[in-house]
Amino acid sequence: MTKINLLPWRETHRREKNNEFYVILAVVAALAAGAGFGGLQFAKDKVQFQEKRNARLTTEIDLLQDELAAIRELETTKNNLLARMKIIQELQGQRPQIVHTFHEVATRLPDGVFLTSMKQFGSNQLIIEGRAESNARVSALMRRMDRSDFFSNPTLDVIKANVNDGISEFKLSIIQVKPKTEGEEEAENGAI
Repeated sequence: MTKINLLPWRETHRREKNNEFYVILAVVAALAAGAGFGGLQFAKDKVQFQEKRNARLTTEIDLLQDELAAIRELETTKNNLLARMKIIQELQGQRPQIVHTFHEVATRLPDGVFLTSMKQFGSNQLIIEGRAESNARVSALMRRMDRSDFFSNPTLDVIKANVNDGISEFKLSIIQVKPKTEGEEEAENGAI
């Protein structure tokens, strides 16, 4: 006799295929979740690594900023010291000039002229105030100052004659000049 299977084989087959499909779907979902979790962890690790690098760079930048501030402070100190050294060198260079100035004034002063004050303005202007027996003596003083190697361009600012005692009071402006040494004159003339 022929066997007839009365069981609904199609439904059974369909259920088996559905079960297989769900198992494969669960495995694929588990693999996808694992891959997603792994990718997320990988990205987190990369972000943490970059944050550590950024923090280290920020620390190094802060250290360099501190060093830059120290360097700027040293530059300021250096510039201040150089300015002081320049002033000291200028003062050292002017020491003989003061002696020459007083010597020249003393030697150029004609008889009958008396100085009451001498002031220096700036680096090269000299103001001389004094009294003279006559205006001619003031003119003689100006001529003598003009012939000096240390003075030039004497200008009479004020002269007042006192009628009672015949003495003139004057104020004279002179430009101080540093005379050239023999080596500088020869260099200018082309001898060297």
